[in-house]
Amino acid sequence: MSNAFEFPFREPIVVLIGPTAVGKTALSIDIAREFGFEIISVDSMQVYRYMDIGTAKITREEMKGVEHHLIDVVDPDEPFDAGTYETRAIEAIRNIHTKKKKILVTGGTGLYLKALINGLAPKLPTFPSIRKELVTELNSLGRDVLHEQLSLIDRNSAKRIHKNDSHRLVRALEIFRGTGKKWSALIEEHKRQNTKRFPNILIIGLTRDRTRLYERIDQRSRIMLENGFESEVRGLLDRGYEENCKSMQSIGYSHMTRFIKGDLSRNEMFEQLTRDTRRYAKRQYTWFNKIKEVQWLETSDSGIAKTMIRDFL
Repeated sequence: MSNAFEFPFREPIVVLIGPTAVGKTALSIDIAREFGFEIISVDSMQVYRYMDIGTAKITREEMKGVEHHLIDVVDPDEPFDAGTYETRAIEAIRNIHTKKKKILVTGGTGLYLKALINGLAPKLPTFPSIRKELVTELNSLGRDVLHEQLSLIDRNSAKRIHKNDSHRLVRALEIFRGTGKKWSALIEEHKRQNTKRFPNILIIGLTRDRTRLYERIDQRSRIMLENGFESEVRGLLDRGYEENCKSMQSIGYSHMTRFIKGDLSRNEMFEQLTRDTRRYAKRQYTWFNKIKEVQWLETSDSGIAKTMIRDFL
């Protein structure tokens, strides 16, 4: 992280989030044009070049002159994760702030938003020799004994980790023996240090009737197929982006790849695509509901959203 950018960042930031197909794009452009925002995308798939139709990526025409960041920044086979997003999004905030423009963060990837707002927990060191000892203990003494040990030294981690979760059980004990600190205490310390990264933030969540949302998901999936999604995926495969690429394992691209390879019929592909997209929307709601600051509005309440933003600014 550059020393030129310091937290807390006290300038106002507006965040507009919601599940896939809820209607974020149109409203974000409307808001950005009215208030003079530049937009930072918080979408784990729109970062990839050549993946446009299956990600419902905003087009240049739809942008209507609004500057967007974190769209088309890496090729489909380049590594990109929440940590990469955090770094790049902070760079974008710095860039927009330098131009004295307002910042609107919008999208549907909860993990990436969390990485930006709260920061990712620091990577704790590993202790291979301690881990080896603990694995030996696990095999000889059993999970119950190790879980009891954890309960005595770190009750909060013991409550969080089921005794059958051998990997995290061993990791919690490894951290304590290696650092002398409780894993739960390190997590809480990180939270305290990062809760006020952006003290001046407004987070609006868009929602709509679940039945209508699912209808829109089905409709969007049909439009994707009508607009050449199969050709897009065939083009990606021809470029050498095979199904083992992380980006190609995502919703839509994995389904179309299996259809192209003959593993699914067209009807099966469409049914599984819409089913998995609806399940993804449910997971998005779960993620966003963990963010205490979210103020939920129906998508139709655009006037209320604008009033909230006007008052906030």
